[in-house]
Amino acid sequence: MTPADVLLDGISRISPVFEAAVDGLSADALTWSPGPGANPIAWLAWHSGRVIDAQVAELDGQPEEWITQGWHERFALPLPADAMGYGMTGYAMSPGDAARVVATPELLTGYLADAVARMGTYVRGLRPGDLDEIIDRRWDPPVTRGVRLVSIVDDCAQHAGQAAYLRGLLDRR
Repeated sequence: MTPADVLLDGISRISPVFEAAVDGLSADALTWSPGPGANPIAWLAWHSGRVIDAQVAELDGQPEEWITQGWHERFALPLPADAMGYGMTGYAMSPGDAARVVATPELLTGYLADAVARMGTYVRGLRPGDLDEIIDRRWDPPVTRGVRLVSIVDDCAQHAGQAAYLRGLLDRR
């Protein structure tokens, strides 16, 4: 396997976990939280799509599909257009905001699948050596393109596991 193959395999594992987590759930179930400050399944799925889309957009210098493909309008969330769950300029998401992410299973998995496909296209287009390129010098050590891509996969895999766990709790209520 090449490094690109490893990244592609890792990101391809995210959508099926979320698909199983949201399958057949109502809006109430998707926004259920086991306790104050805990993120619901809908937020976890939405945020994972946003993480992939926004970070890959930055890497490839293209606009986010959240805007260009109409996902922002389809979701119609009562949040700023650039909301993604963290790191938004001038806007910090609160636990209450996470509950405002209300969407159908189809919308959540559709956006996530689009974001995963975008990352796949991006990774397949990388040339030898691109993963070693430093893209962010604000960290010590500086962040390479490869480290950023691994971080995306890691973040989304953790959120997928959290969603699967919440689904298990929901099924046992």
